[in-house]
Amino acid sequence: MRGGARAETDGQADRTTVYYDGACPLCRAEISFYTSRDAAGRLELVDVSQPNAALPEDLERDAALARFHVMTPAGRLRSGAAGFAALWAEVPGWGWAAKVAGRPGMSAVLELGYRLFLRMRPAIVRLFVASQGLRAGWRRREKG
Repeated sequence: MRGGARAETDGQADRTTVYYDGACPLCRAEISFYTSRDAAGRLELVDVSQPNAALPEDLERDAALARFHVMTPAGRLRSGAAGFAALWAEVPGWGWAAKVAGRPGMSAVLELGYRLFLRMRPAIVRLFVASQGLRAGWRRREKG
């Protein structure tokens, strides 16, 4: 799907498209969390780590891998903290977070936090993976 605004076919015009790095274990876990709450099916997921990922023409693969992106139902591409705010607006129980993000000055604060996270992402992912390994080890011990 190389094209700026989304096509109005197959009922996807009313969905929010989430572009995420499926090669990142932390990203996969977070997306899984949000989709588990998406009973209405409003989210469309695109794993940008896949070479054949369908991206809009205004989103390059490298940019999609470097930052979180969301295409709103209106066809607006959002990234970083603004992308999360767009996602939160669609996930049941997370509307409050979207409202907080929309308060004056909050988008700048959240974007700063997101940029700091991006700098630390490799270390955070390593810690996340290690914690998952420890958790799996404890489960094996409890069963054995």
